[in-house]
Amino acid sequence: MELAHSLLLNEEAYSQLGEVQKAEFIFDWLRYLEKLLVATSRSDVREKQKTLVEQLLSLLNSSPGPPTRKLLAKNLALLYSIGDTFSVYETIDKCNDLIRSKDDSPSYLPTKLAAVVCLGSLYKKLGRILGNTFTDTVGNILKAMKSAESQGRYEIMLSLQNILNGLGAAATPCHRDVYKAARSCLTDRSMAVRCAAAKCLLELQNEAVFMWSTDLDSVATLCFKSFEGSNYDVRISVSKLLGTVLAKAIISKHPGTAASRQSIRRVSLEEVLELLGTGFLRGSSGFLRASGDMLKGTSSVSRDVRVGVTQAYVVFISTLGGAWLEKNFAAFLSHILSLVSQSHPKATQTQIDAVCSRRCVSFILRATVGGLLGEKAQIAAAKDICQAIWKLKKVMDAVMSDGNLETRLGSADVAASQHMLVCALQELGNLIHSLGTTAAPLLQDSSAGILDNVISVTLHPSISVRLAAAWCLHCIAVALPSYLTPLLDRCLERLTVLKSSPEAVTGFSFAVAALLGAVKHCPLGIPHGKGKIIMALAEDLLCSAAQNSRLSAQRTQAGWLLIAALMTLGPAFVSHHLARVLLLWKCVFPVSPKDLETEKSRGDSFTWQVTLEGRAGALCAIKSFVAHCGDLLTEEVIQHLLPPLPCTVDLLTQLSSILKTYGSPLKTPSVVYRQRLYELLILLSPETYEGNLSVILRELAADLTAPDIQVAASAFLLPPLCHQDDLLILSPLLQETDHRFIEEQLLLGSGIACGSLEYDPYSIYEKDVEGDSVPKPLPPMLSVTSSAVKLFGVVCAHVGEAQRLLVLEQLLDSVKHTKGARQQVVQLHVVSSVSSFLKYVAGSKGHLGPEEVRRPVLALVMGALESPSPLLRCAAAEAWARLAQVVDDGAFTAALAQVSFDKLKSARDAVTRTGHSLALGSLHRYLGGISSQHLNSCVGILYTLSQDSTSPDVQTWALHSLSLIIDSAGPLYYTHAEPTLSLIMMLLLNVPSTHAEVHQSLGRCLNALITTLGPELQGNSTSVSTLRSSCLLGCAVMQDNPDCLVQAQAISCLQQLHMFAPRHVNLSSLVSCLCVNLCSPYLLLRRAVLACLCQLVQREAAEVSEHAVMLAKNSREELTLDANIREVGLEGALLTLLDKETDQKLCHDIKETLNHMLTSMAVDKLSFWLKLCKDVLAASADFASVTCVDTMQEEEGDKGDDASVLTSRNDGRPHPFTNPRWATRVFAAECVCRIINQCENGHSAHFDVALAQEMKKKDSRNDFLVLHLADLIRMAFMAATDHSDQLRLSGLETLLVVIRRFAAIPEPEFPGHVILEQYQANVGAALRPAFTSETPPDVTAKACQVCSAWIASGVVSDLNDIRRVHQLLVASLTKIQVGKEALSHLYNESASTMEILAVLKAWAEVYIIAVERHKNHRQSLKTPACSEESVGNGSISPDGLLDLVHADLGTLSRLWLAALQDFALLTLPLEFASQLPVEGGAFYTAETSENAKLHYYNSWALILHATALWLTSTGFVVADPDEGAPNLSRPVTPTSMCQGSSSGPTVKSPEDVYTERFHLILGISVKFLCSLRSDATMESITACLHALQALLDVPWPRSKIGSDQDLGIELLNVLHRVILTRESPSIQLASLQVVRQIICAAQEHVKEKRRSAEVDDGAAEKETLPEFGEGKDTGGLVPGKSLVFATLELCVCILVRQLPGLNPKLTGSPGVKAAKPQMLSEDGSRLVSAALVILSELPAVCSPEGSISILPTILYLTIGVLRETAVKLPGGQLSSTVAASLQALKGILSSPMARAEKSHTAWTDLLRSALTTILDCWDPDGTHQELDEVSLLTAITVFILSTSPEVTTIPCLQKRCIEKFKATLEIKDPMVQIKTYQLLLSIFQYPNPAVSYPYIYSLVSSIVEKLQEINRRKPEDTAELQIFQEGIKVLEALVAVAEEQHRSQLVACLLPILISFVLDEHALGSATSIMRNLHDFALQNLMQIGPQYSSVFKSVMASSPALKARLEAAIKGNQETVKVKTPTSKHTKNSGKSSSIQLKTNFL
Repeated sequence: MELAHSLLLNEEAYSQLGEVQKAEFIFDWLRYLEKLLVATSRSDVREKQKTLVEQLLSLLNSSPGPPTRKLLAKNLALLYSIGDTFSVYETIDKCNDLIRSKDDSPSYLPTKLAAVVCLGSLYKKLGRILGNTFTDTVGNILKAMKSAESQGRYEIMLSLQNILNGLGAAATPCHRDVYKAARSCLTDRSMAVRCAAAKCLLELQNEAVFMWSTDLDSVATLCFKSFEGSNYDVRISVSKLLGTVLAKAIISKHPGTAASRQSIRRVSLEEVLELLGTGFLRGSSGFLRASGDMLKGTSSVSRDVRVGVTQAYVVFISTLGGAWLEKNFAAFLSHILSLVSQSHPKATQTQIDAVCSRRCVSFILRATVGGLLGEKAQIAAAKDICQAIWKLKKVMDAVMSDGNLETRLGSADVAASQHMLVCALQELGNLIHSLGTTAAPLLQDSSAGILDNVISVTLHPSISVRLAAAWCLHCIAVALPSYLTPLLDRCLERLTVLKSSPEAVTGFSFAVAALLGAVKHCPLGIPHGKGKIIMALAEDLLCSAAQNSRLSAQRTQAGWLLIAALMTLGPAFVSHHLARVLLLWKCVFPVSPKDLETEKSRGDSFTWQVTLEGRAGALCAIKSFVAHCGDLLTEEVIQHLLPPLPCTVDLLTQLSSILKTYGSPLKTPSVVYRQRLYELLILLSPETYEGNLSVILRELAADLTAPDIQVAASAFLLPPLCHQDDLLILSPLLQETDHRFIEEQLLLGSGIACGSLEYDPYSIYEKDVEGDSVPKPLPPMLSVTSSAVKLFGVVCAHVGEAQRLLVLEQLLDSVKHTKGARQQVVQLHVVSSVSSFLKYVAGSKGHLGPEEVRRPVLALVMGALESPSPLLRCAAAEAWARLAQVVDDGAFTAALAQVSFDKLKSARDAVTRTGHSLALGSLHRYLGGISSQHLNSCVGILYTLSQDSTSPDVQTWALHSLSLIIDSAGPLYYTHAEPTLSLIMMLLLNVPSTHAEVHQSLGRCLNALITTLGPELQGNSTSVSTLRSSCLLGCAVMQDNPDCLVQAQAISCLQQLHMFAPRHVNLSSLVSCLCVNLCSPYLLLRRAVLACLCQLVQREAAEVSEHAVMLAKNSREELTLDANIREVGLEGALLTLLDKETDQKLCHDIKETLNHMLTSMAVDKLSFWLKLCKDVLAASADFASVTCVDTMQEEEGDKGDDASVLTSRNDGRPHPFTNPRWATRVFAAECVCRIINQCENGHSAHFDVALAQEMKKKDSRNDFLVLHLADLIRMAFMAATDHSDQLRLSGLETLLVVIRRFAAIPEPEFPGHVILEQYQANVGAALRPAFTSETPPDVTAKACQVCSAWIASGVVSDLNDIRRVHQLLVASLTKIQVGKEALSHLYNESASTMEILAVLKAWAEVYIIAVERHKNHRQSLKTPACSEESVGNGSISPDGLLDLVHADLGTLSRLWLAALQDFALLTLPLEFASQLPVEGGAFYTAETSENAKLHYYNSWALILHATALWLTSTGFVVADPDEGAPNLSRPVTPTSMCQGSSSGPTVKSPEDVYTERFHLILGISVKFLCSLRSDATMESITACLHALQALLDVPWPRSKIGSDQDLGIELLNVLHRVILTRESPSIQLASLQVVRQIICAAQEHVKEKRRSAEVDDGAAEKETLPEFGEGKDTGGLVPGKSLVFATLELCVCILVRQLPGLNPKLTGSPGVKAAKPQMLSEDGSRLVSAALVILSELPAVCSPEGSISILPTILYLTIGVLRETAVKLPGGQLSSTVAASLQALKGILSSPMARAEKSHTAWTDLLRSALTTILDCWDPDGTHQELDEVSLLTAITVFILSTSPEVTTIPCLQKRCIEKFKATLEIKDPMVQIKTYQLLLSIFQYPNPAVSYPYIYSLVSSIVEKLQEINRRKPEDTAELQIFQEGIKVLEALVAVAEEQHRSQLVACLLPILISFVLDEHALGSATSIMRNLHDFALQNLMQIGPQYSSVFKSVMASSPALKARLEAAIKGNQETVKVKTPTSKHTKNSGKSSSIQLKTNFL
């Protein structure tokens, strides 16, 4: 293929190729040439132009295929437009000659067609340059058309379109000729030609004025004719033509020339609508002929014309645009409704016609009002529709009040208005449904009176109007949940009052049922009590039905309808009424067959009608129960359901005889009864009706072959039984399109009605499958067949094999014995049933039965495979494969395949060939690759069939089947990949584009092939690259195909290629193709585009976005989306599309795509994304404009200007988003939150003002989120104050995110303030509306969360400012105190639970923060340095917030405790259900407990924490929970906290109250922590642990835990599990804090026991004291029973996880040294330190014996931590873990147990071993220098100072210790020396001489030597100075300790050293600072020593005059300075001392 990439065709390479390759080569060269010509310079092109033209023209004669000729023509035109145009006339002449040629052979046809295409292309590109040649050309082409076949006519039409396009107005001379030719083509028998003609005429009308003036009528009539017998594509193209021409007629400006003026007449809107109306009502029969037919009363308008005209209406209005529609809506509405009025009886003469016409009208309204108008205009339209309803109702009332009964009932006006009313009501419902809560102003507007109007129409005499009104109420309730309960009440009230009017009974029961169906769409629900009222009313209606025969049928229906609708509310509502429903169900059927017999003999046709109605209703109610309340279907309930079932079946068998007896009035009721029974049986499991299976089966067989069914409704029976993929080859009608709603009627065929609500009123409460539109149940005759087919599958699979065989043979016979049209119907039903049976058996992995059963099945399926109906063949192929799957026998499968092979080889007719080729594909689909030899023969046969160009159908089916085989064969197919690909390419290049269905199948094959090759396509071998380039070429051919569905295939193939071989797919051309098709009128193409985009942006979002913008900027032809992409990028275009699109799947894909783009690009294109979101949110600001500005004006002036932009936008620039719908705005608000989250992972400057501003200065392209804070707040504000509740929720969520992310960011310009502070007015204003009384609870709940977050964030420091928001919470608190009873009755009780808990949770959060701040403030006051600053700041005292909360704390605490008690009750296991309070809890009712649980789960944790804090603040000493009541004026929620529920109000002692509260909090915490679900939030776990901490902060709960050992152990085990399962350090740390508190509690308990025992046994001997503490006398600790053991486990778990080296199993043995000490992370260090603290406290909980058994473990762990983490740090610091382990060591060593007589000796031994271990840490040879000597020395010192002397004074240990000190003194590191001196100082000062003297003896000499050495050297830096000072301190200490006789020697040593550092005044002046410091230090010390040891001092002075002289000089010379300096130096010395002392006390 690379050889094809040159400017000139490489003829040498070309000549060597085979036929197929030649075509590919040419196509590839032409594709390359097209790109190359644009890129090559003009001169180069001109140079080779001549050769190129020759090469291109020579290709004309090589019979090029359709795609090739198109490209060839493009290139020719392009070549002439770039190069010279000299030879262009020759080329045109040559083409004309080719067209004139008389050769009519098929082989010459492609050349002629190519010439036609070339001419079109040349004129389109070169246009007027070609001068007058066009008249000849057009003439020539038109002449050729007369003899052309369909393909020629098709190409000629398209070519003419191009010629007209290129010439523009210049082509006027031929307009009439072209028009004439196109007219004939518009009614051509080939559909493709019709489409092309429509395109040609659409081009023509741009310039040909006559089309939309004088010839307007004839154009319209022509289009109507064209719709007859049309297909979907024709309807799309022709309706576009008709709609555009009519729109043009209305908006055209008249040209100014005088000549044309006369011929033009102005057309009014009325005339145009009249014209369209004629088409809708009379079709294409024209005005004259219509009358004849009308007289005969025959022809009704064909459906395809009506559907085509419907689409034309939509195009017409869309072309005129939304603004036009707004102005002319009233006129338009009255016209559209009149289409179904009585003045045109044709449209509604039969019910079937009426239903179809209504569908069309509804579609027109939905597509225009729903699609073109913004929300404000929609509200206005809704008012207009309401007005129309009101007028129709007035007319109706006048008729109804007419006294004369004759005229009243016979009046045509009732029928007249009914269809108009149905359409108007449905559109009103749809409108309000789509508006959602933004429709609130519309319903509040009393002048419109929408509700009154709709409710009044509920009494209309026509049942369809009553149903439509009910449905409209359903839509209103779904859109505005706050109206649901009031509407329900109103309807129930009317139903009760008007019980005696038949219309009212049915009308209002429909309304109630529809409203109950709305409940599942409203999360807030309805009050629980409504169920009771409805049930009572239903019972009343059923019981009173018999009283009045005029009403019995209506009341019976209404009663059961209400019960059935009630079932949809689910188990919570139904469980209370179940017994009554079951009773009614039992009573409605006779008890025994005998009763049924007697019943038959009684009664008349009317009573039977009522009876059947009632029984069908009962069946429906039970069906609804089974479908919606599965949880209630227990064994017991099923036993109650069963008894009437046999009787229902008996009645089924009797129906035919009853019908015979009582005649036709019972026909419909009996069909409905059948249908209901079948539907119920389908839902129940077959086991429940085992005894009746055979009877049912017989009835089903009879039903399916009944002689009275005339209509073959294959279109709805078969699709569910075919495979989804196979339906694609049948008819475009089965595919999803935007027009599915109206196209459906064409699919069903003429005699069948579309679904409509009046066929089955019971469907009004069912959830509709297709989103928001009305349910569309089919007529009973069809539904019963459909249910029978389904049920047959189930029942046939469960009966015995003999009977199964019997029934199947019976069905086979019935097919054989019927004739003609009836045979088709019976065959359809029988095959459907058998398919359903096979599908069921395959699905349930069942068996078909013996050999004999296969025969009839095979015969039936085989017959259907050769049926003329394509749908039936398709279902049969599926059944064929299912049969093989069920039999599951290789030989049988092979035989089936063989049958198909033989048939395909012999048969010549298309029907057999299509059926059997699909059968082969299906076999492969269900059984995988059958065998490789089969695969070869299958592929061979399908290859042959797919090349059968005489029958496109056979090609389509064969290729589809091939695609299934490729898919299922997988890797086995590799060997066939190349031949298949070349077959696909050959067909793609040669099949005429008029056969779109063949191309679609080719696309599926290519797609399957690409998937099968998969990642292989990345390879570089020649074979792979050939395959790959063929695939890409194939995609290119399909992209150029005019059929949209083929283009969709191309896109999905490219999507697959991009997934497997992304480097080889040209992204820019793919993206441009996607952008062009974003707004295609074909739904499947749009879906393919978005599926592809969604995949592309996951990898390369930025590139895709750039390509799209480049395309928009460069494209010359105006794309629909162009302007949009140019301005707002692909992202903005997608948002616009999201706003317009209605298809759910598409919307989902658009959102996915935008989310992926946002994730990868939002941070880089921040301003762009935020502006997008802001534009979408601000575009709707016209609602909120007023509220918006006043808060915004408070900002600085420049920001105020932005705000005004929101309200006045008349700056001429169109806004990129016009009136986006609320759903789009909600999505934009969610995007804002996502953007903030994305920035969190980005640069830190996003949340740092100073840094962001600085980086922005450096490079203006930098962009950071914090700089857009004003926009974020404004967007959140706009959303939070909108009319739409969903948007308000999103806005509040955005506000919450903003507050949480930005609360802590300081404002650089005002130090001490945060950046959010300036927006407090906005936040307040955004929150206020959420607390008004009419706000729904979910919004209020969200707002409470924002309030608490705002107060807790600490942004606002001024109390008055906090009060604004605090006030909102106070108001809510007042509101909820009334308790669950008095809150809003609009919603379910669980909604008020949600609101109450949200308020309590918000208060809890505020209280927790207030307490925390108060605590921090108290701590900061303890450190004196901080207090001054904090006061100076001028902010409020942290107690201010606490004071605010304190006011309401009494109430709050009570409510909190009540909420916790509720939560505790709700989380009890099921077995305690019987003990729960009957009336529910404080805030929930028993019936709604399930829904309430969720709300409790969301808020309990913070409430628990707050309650625990409150309890600790009162210290458990409030005398009585009600003690605060008198001074609270507000009512208080009664809490069962202090009242025993069983015995009346027994007063409890405070002790009991405390105990209850304590156990409540403890119980909830333990239950939660011990079974942590994976979805438990961090917030809950932390809150729970903090609550436990707070609880154990006070003595009373600690005493409870201390005295109850099991409780403590339980808690420890739970905490252990938390630590094991949660990795988060903060949770582990919190858990450890609780553990420590538990240990403290245990310590206190043991101390208390010891104390009291000593007091009691004071007189007795000490020995006899019982041992307290764990381990008693034996010292044994029992796992599971021991608190200490549990604690040890937990601490080991923490330590080993942080320091694995501590685990003896890992390191091999306990004595092994760590490889290298390590520094832990900050979190790790904290955890280890906390664990060590706990360890050191354990001995105190044990008895002496117990302490002995745990001591080794504790010491091992403590020393282990020391050893593992003793890292050398700069400056001789100790790491935090080392410090902690030393602290712990000190705690352990100084434990009283070490001295207790029982444990003394053992402890001594163990401590000696521990000291040895520490000494062993030093390597004997000193090589292992990793450990920090200071840490180890300190540890030794701790031992020396903290243990009793006998531990450390044994010679061997003491000697080793001394050696260590000696060795350390030799280390050169000054810091080590300083620390060593400090440690020695503390040892020397130890009071017990036995300990200190050995050290003094051994070490003093070396210390003195060292000092003298320094003395000689003179210190050079501060380190040496410090060493010297520390050394002197040690010596001074020695002097103090020494005995009298030795003291003089020591002083004598010390003095010379000191004096040597004293300077005289001369030296002092020139001394360095270090010398000067030394001088001061020495002088001070001398001054102290002198007086203290005066005698020694004097003697030394006397003996050494030199010293004395030196000292005196210094003292004299510095007298002055000393005076000044002494105080300061004293100060410095002291501070030095204190710091060193502090340092030591850390661990010594």
